[in-house]
Amino acid sequence: MTSSDDGGYVHDPSTFDEGGERTESAGEPTTEPPHPETADREFDWRGWVVVGMIVVAFIVAPVAILLWPPDVGYRFALLSLPLFPAALLALAAVWGTTRP
Repeated sequence: MTSSDDGGYVHDPSTFDEGGERTESAGEPTTEPPHPETADREFDWRGWVVVGMIVVAFIVAPVAILLWPPDVGYRFALLSLPLFPAALLALAAVWGTTRP
């Protein structure tokens, strides 16, 4: 079986030079991944949404638990009031750091 029949990566030592850098071979151009500083990573409105969710999860939810009347389902207050903002914070963090 040859490397062209495999369809996956097959190590070929002849594609590397003396310094261990990959060279072009078999019509395969080598492309370096983009440097992280060239990516568009500004703190825009997505960042402010994540900051807002942090405020809700770490300030608003604990205050809501403290102000929750004990006779109106205190168990709900201890389980659900922190859970929903934490889940929304996690979703906002993933959404805010993912670029289309």
